[in-house]
Amino acid sequence: MIRKANAVWRGTGRDGAGDLSSASGVLAQTPYSYKTRFEDQPGTNPEELLAAAHAGCFTMAVAFGLQQAGFTAEELKTEAAVSLDPADGGGFRISRSALTLRARIPGIDAAKFQELAKAAEQNCPISKVLNAEITLDAELEA
Repeated sequence: MIRKANAVWRGTGRDGAGDLSSASGVLAQTPYSYKTRFEDQPGTNPEELLAAAHAGCFTMAVAFGLQQAGFTAEELKTEAAVSLDPADGGGFRISRSALTLRARIPGIDAAKFQELAKAAEQNCPISKVLNAEITLDAELEA
């Protein structure tokens, strides 16, 4: 399976702007720029897209783990907070992706839930590709 996306950029790094598009059409010339990345201008940025990818990948991995263990979630809500920090030697690096999962899963005990959440955090493909610290805060909700 191969998934594709495209980036177009015009101008300098600080004053230029670009757009991102995905083959599925979900992103269609979505604007990004220095201001959408480092300030609060509307648009997206690579770190936000990585956070969405990690949250989605992890949550789906939890759902599959639950299914294999005989459980069905009423709801899984995940936030991924990706940290962009200065890198040694200049530039920036993704240093961390902090996953926060809140789940409603009938009939599961806390130990089994933690086991399945940890396995999903370690084994979802996005977690495997990240060269960053990944943390997980997983809680069952009533």
